[in-house]
Amino acid sequence: MSSKNMVRRPAVSVVIPAFRASRDIAGALDSVFAQTFANFEVIVVNDGSPDTVELEAALDPFRSRIQYIVQPNRGAGAARNTGIRKSKGRYIAFLDADDRWSSEFLSRQIAYLEAHPDCDLVYSDALIAGESPLAGRCFMETTPSQGPVSLLSLIQQRCNIILSTVVVRRKPLVAVELFNETLKRGQDFELWLRLALKGAVMSYQPQVLAERRVHADGLSGDSIAEIERALNVLDRFGRAHDLPCDARTALRVRMMALVDRLEIEQGKRRFLEGNFAAARYHLTAARARPLKIKAVLLALQIAPRLFRLAYLKLRPAV
Repeated sequence: MSSKNMVRRPAVSVVIPAFRASRDIAGALDSVFAQTFANFEVIVVNDGSPDTVELEAALDPFRSRIQYIVQPNRGAGAARNTGIRKSKGRYIAFLDADDRWSSEFLSRQIAYLEAHPDCDLVYSDALIAGESPLAGRCFMETTPSQGPVSLLSLIQQRCNIILSTVVVRRKPLVAVELFNETLKRGQDFELWLRLALKGAVMSYQPQVLAERRVHADGLSGDSIAEIERALNVLDRFGRAHDLPCDARTALRVRMMALVDRLEIEQGKRRFLEGNFAAARYHLTAARARPLKIKAVLLALQIAPRLFRLAYLKLRPAV
């Protein structure tokens, strides 16, 4: 085959799963095609979306520049795996349909990987946008990445990886058999754990290179759902793998801490609903009780309705 007829292999494959994404995906794709780094392909996987008519209308201006795949609904992990299997790039970049990249995202992440051939995966910070009280703040302000990324730091959630900021080399991703399609939530967290267990090197670039959008109806904005997601992933990961002793201990400690956090968050929710008996039950169930929680329990004993009224008046509006 002559060089004239050969199609240049893309350096990067951008994989975007789409489910109920018709209102957001044009913005995500605009951010991809605004990249200063040009050698990429884009694969959009329609995961049996109920808004397919609207989604395809939103995709219409981009159809000549993307690969578009439709599959029955199997979840975000399966949609990403479909995109990875169809991809040709030596690097894979993940973007959720409601997120955005800065124009320098790919150039900076690829430059890092090229300069650090021992690094398998790189991620960055992102600005929070959308329907969240944290909108306008950086993700790492409230959920930081501290120290080197390792199996221990991931289990302890001292390092937190934002999926839409990840660029990863194909080889280690394929070696761990991609995303776990049996998980409904937290497939990305579980993937980072398996990569770390297999010895993959992961690094954090402390730059804001993306925008992470939060919708009011999305699970990502719910603290209880986030804790439950982490607990489920850690529990399944621990059961499925033979872990080193320090990792096994760290996993148990982290799960106990998350259970306490879950009880406290559930207690807060019941308190706001006015269900004071349930609020006391959950807050009392937490083994580690900060002074603030002890004070709340006392207030719930003495004057729960007055305390709730005062709290509702004083708390910041969301």
